[in-house]
Amino acid sequence: MVNFLQQKKKQTFSVLTAFAIATFSLQLLALFIFLLQGLNIRQLSIRKPPNFVQTIDGKPVGATDDLARDPQVIQQFVSKTMIAMFNWSGNLPPQRVEDIARPQADTGILIRTPQGGSQRVTTSSWVASFALSEDFRKGFLSAIAEMTPPEVFASTPTQAISAQLNIKRVYPPVAIAPGTWRVGIVADLVQTKKSDNRKTITPFNKDLLVRAVDFFPTPLAEGSSAIQKAIYSSRTDKLEIYEMRNLCLLDDYKNASQNAAYPCEPGSFIR
Repeated sequence: MVNFLQQKKKQTFSVLTAFAIATFSLQLLALFIFLLQGLNIRQLSIRKPPNFVQTIDGKPVGATDDLARDPQVIQQFVSKTMIAMFNWSGNLPPQRVEDIARPQADTGILIRTPQGGSQRVTTSSWVASFALSEDFRKGFLSAIAEMTPPEVFASTPTQAISAQLNIKRVYPPVAIAPGTWRVGIVADLVQTKKSDNRKTITPFNKDLLVRAVDFFPTPLAEGSSAIQKAIYSSRTDKLEIYEMRNLCLLDDYKNASQNAAYPCEPGSFIR
């Protein structure tokens, strides 16, 4: 009887031991699976969404080459960026229907100049500058601040000055490297004094270097300000301007061919 009880006890111990080992092994396997899934989820979270690259009005239309851009899209990007950059109306961009009839005055944004002082640029110039590469943006904004007359922000009609970029031609983009183009622009910067409608016209003929850029995260629909949405809209074409040079014309722009535009000087307007 004693031997039978001892044998039964040994058998029970062996079953419990095997069950415990099996349970522990399953827990280790489950832990390994959870870790593997966690790593996969992390990789998915940091992976950039697919870049459709080819966009028209900010909407992807699909492309096989991540660096490919339609020439018309590049020209439209350059045009709208430069127009917004030099739209010095003295008023904030309208955000509501009421703002069109009763625009709000633009107090400007202070920018530090190379001389160590501070000057103001218009809000539209500051927002449009986010279409420039980060290393180029700071220097270009300083140059815009020096170009912007203080009278743009004047509240007195007799002192106020407005400005607008009158684009005459945007040359078809010329590829200089994969995902990089040179685009010539022929334009006039027209400054108008509101008191007597006197105009000052300054030629603005530039050679812009444009490149394709990667994905930029979309701001949250709720809680984002109008300025944040405007900044994001300047990046929806997935293009950026990273250099600007002076532009020469061999002939009048109306009769010039595509290859008639070339940089005047080897140096840049701003780097």
